[in-house]
Amino acid sequence: MTKKLVWILFLALPHSTLGAEWSITEVQHQLGNLDTPTFAGGGKSWTHSITFQHASGWSFGENFFFFDLTNSDDATFNDADIYSEWYPALSLTRLMGRTQSKRLIREVSILSGLNFGASPRVIKLLPGLRFSLNLPGFAFANLDLMGYLDMSEGSARGGAPSEKNAYIIDFNWALPLAQGKVSVEGHVEYLSSRDNEFGSEVSWHLLAQPQIRLDLGQVLGFKSGTIFVGTEIQFWINKLGDASTDEFSPQTLLVWRL
Repeated sequence: MTKKLVWILFLALPHSTLGAEWSITEVQHQLGNLDTPTFAGGGKSWTHSITFQHASGWSFGENFFFFDLTNSDDATFNDADIYSEWYPALSLTRLMGRTQSKRLIREVSILSGLNFGASPRVIKLLPGLRFSLNLPGFAFANLDLMGYLDMSEGSARGGAPSEKNAYIIDFNWALPLAQGKVSVEGHVEYLSSRDNEFGSEVSWHLLAQPQIRLDLGQVLGFKSGTIFVGTEIQFWINKLGDASTDEFSPQTLLVWRL
């Protein structure tokens, strides 16, 4: 798996290492009573998640990644696990020397996403396109269309069963409200069904993770844009491809912007 991960990082890297023109880096803490899929035993468990998240932009694109450290009461699921996603984007619009449009589709970019789960030994490569949208009032709004290519070694190496390739559609956004005191942001994704290495069907899923944030500094009259409190709601139909597990779990949210 190590050689394969290095190769994937090489494919994803070229356009994300130049100097950033802007950047936002955050540490987030979430606490919620999350569902365990039936294939991992079922039930619910209180789960802490610490997320390190970074977004930045440069002259020809953007870069976004996060690392999740999770720990739960369930010793067999989400227990001291690490999960990460990385999405460098290269703007075709800017490469062709065109200005960003004022129409619905503002810009088109190439994506080269990477998903990595440590405990299940999962690596997914997500090549695709990003359509950046002009939506009134939004700080940003993107529609991402991507392949979902499994680069994992599966059960033979002690990981989760490998899967056939699929596709994923993701809408991600940030919408500031109340003169910036409140922000509603997050993403909604649809992942298509596929079969695993044993011939069993892995169901499609629909995952939404909206956050409602309050800028605590701005409300209380000290430095704004640093500390946020609120909630993240995890809404998941067919969680992790399990057709027997649907989830609706509000979580407490604390954000420190570095």
